[in-house]
Amino acid sequence: MSELEKAKWYVVHTYSGHENKVKATIEKAVKTRGMEDYILELSVPTEDVVEIKNGKKKTRQRKIFPGYVLVKMIITDESWYVVRNTKGVTGFVGPGSKPIPLSDEEVKAMGVENAIPEIDIEVGEVVTIKSGSFEGFMGTVQEINMDKQSMKVLISMFGRETPVEIAFDQVEKYS
Repeated sequence: MSELEKAKWYVVHTYSGHENKVKATIEKAVKTRGMEDYILELSVPTEDVVEIKNGKKKTRQRKIFPGYVLVKMIITDESWYVVRNTKGVTGFVGPGSKPIPLSDEEVKAMGVENAIPEIDIEVGEVVTIKSGSFEGFMGTVQEINMDKQSMKVLISMFGRETPVEIAFDQVEKYS
């Protein structure tokens, strides 16, 4: 297993209102201590909120989890120490002093990281569409778009080949 695969997301509790400062401080410590291989990513999830003030629409960013910073890291004594002893951090979320990583489902639900599904289908293979408007059709995969998690499939419709875009979870290999 590579080092990168061992990295998990952890939740760090901070003083309220200090989330971005804590994130910046940890990022700086990571650079100065050369810990880029252990503390990979930090996130303060936000969402856009539209408010109406004095009849005017204003969009502002609101922290989804006030008082928390999410850290993708490999726990070692040193990486734990760097995060734990950052000014503004009150501790990791977990029982006692042991940080507990978020599960893949929690990470996905929080929208921190979009888990890219693995597919065992390649361009040129024949697939069956198992749901959606083209359910029951068979076609040949022309293109795979990992970012959109979809593929372009050439199906035969009304006597001609027609390309359609289908989500990964709507197709299966023809067997």
